[in-house]
Amino acid sequence: MQIHPSDTVEVRTDGQKYALCDISVGERVIKYGFPIGMATVAIAKGEQVGPHNLKTALSGLGDWHYDPTPTAYIPAIEGSFMGYSRADGSVGIRNELWIIPTVGCINHVVRQLAEQSGGRGLTHPYGCSQLGGDLLTTQRILCGLIRHPNAGGVLVLGLGCENNGLSALRAVLGDTYDPKRVRFLNLQDCEDEMAEGMRLIGELKEVMARDARLPQPLSKLRIAVKCGGSDGYSGITANPLVGRVSERFYAAGASVLMSEIPEVFGAEQLLLSRAVSREVFDRAAGMIRAFRGYFIDHGESIAENPSPGNVAGGITTLEEKSLGCVQKAGCVPLCGALEFGQQPQDGAGLYLVNGPGNDLIAITNLAASGAHIILFTTGRGTPLCAPVPTLKIATNSALFRKKPHWMDLDAGTLMDGASMEALADRLFALCLATAEGQPSVGERAGSCDIAIFKDGVTL
Repeated sequence: MQIHPSDTVEVRTDGQKYALCDISVGERVIKYGFPIGMATVAIAKGEQVGPHNLKTALSGLGDWHYDPTPTAYIPAIEGSFMGYSRADGSVGIRNELWIIPTVGCINHVVRQLAEQSGGRGLTHPYGCSQLGGDLLTTQRILCGLIRHPNAGGVLVLGLGCENNGLSALRAVLGDTYDPKRVRFLNLQDCEDEMAEGMRLIGELKEVMARDARLPQPLSKLRIAVKCGGSDGYSGITANPLVGRVSERFYAAGASVLMSEIPEVFGAEQLLLSRAVSREVFDRAAGMIRAFRGYFIDHGESIAENPSPGNVAGGITTLEEKSLGCVQKAGCVPLCGALEFGQQPQDGAGLYLVNGPGNDLIAITNLAASGAHIILFTTGRGTPLCAPVPTLKIATNSALFRKKPHWMDLDAGTLMDGASMEALADRLFALCLATAEGQPSVGERAGSCDIAIFKDGVTL
């Protein structure tokens, strides 16, 4: 399959790339209509293209110019779903009890309380012995989760001697939460932490019992997009499919969130050209440039990606991976760049969320930025799920057949002639059903994890 008329490689049924013409040493190799690297040796027509004859051309901090390109017209659509109204005007698609520790030392108590109460424990290893930016990142992520509208009640547990104590965390949280739905408890301050924890959980459940689903506009939804364990089909099937659905949610006035900043490297201009203003361009470009600098400051190549699994699946360079990755946003205009735990204002558009491509950290960042549903594409497969519904979309049918207990949708049928629009209809409908309470495959399995980005000193 030749993806773009100007491509010099095609993708075959094994997911690998093959030259469509003779390619000279040093010549740029084209896929998706853009360069994905340079030939390191002469490549003959029909020869496989991979790590043995293709290398990245990425380096440095990057240099992009504000050159806005009008995006394709997407006609508005109307619609509603049944969700839970919150005091701050946001809407939840779940009404769950979340138990969140300030510090990893008390994870066992969190798990015990979650098991006894039927709640969701969001354990992590941080909060103690952290300083500066690391500590602030942990606090911002936890605060984003505390105020997530999918949580009808939140019990925040502290130990009492950690850097991220309850007073420090509440200073970052401010008044951005509903006090009726959040309780705080320091375990060192009580004799029986289980009894006191269950008492506070009882108070929260009384509040949650009065909640009911009501009609809500689709514009209240925040849909996140993510890819992990990508393969040679990711940029052909699942990612473009998710892009179509992103456009539909944008047409309904919803926000679309996308993280994985290093997996934008090499495809930056495609996104930055859609910035709705110079201010948005500068913020997004600054975020990308800072992440390039993070690699360089640690003595690593900015093109260290793709992972071994990506390479085995047919992806050779980061440019190739990124050009497939950004397709998940469709042609939605870029409206902002969000830092850790920051949530977008109401309004349609694409928002970049700061953070690495690491799957577990990325889905945590997206949840902390208010994502209701994460559309997660994968060609290799993963059981990983965030605290919010995480719909897994297989890039190939072989994976869907092999791991039906991990996957929610098979995008591989596109390779067999299925209609892109019909499959987009199906995925959009699945999102709405999920928003109204239908559990994802991962939710039925009980899969839920978080991880917090770390880049600093631990005492």
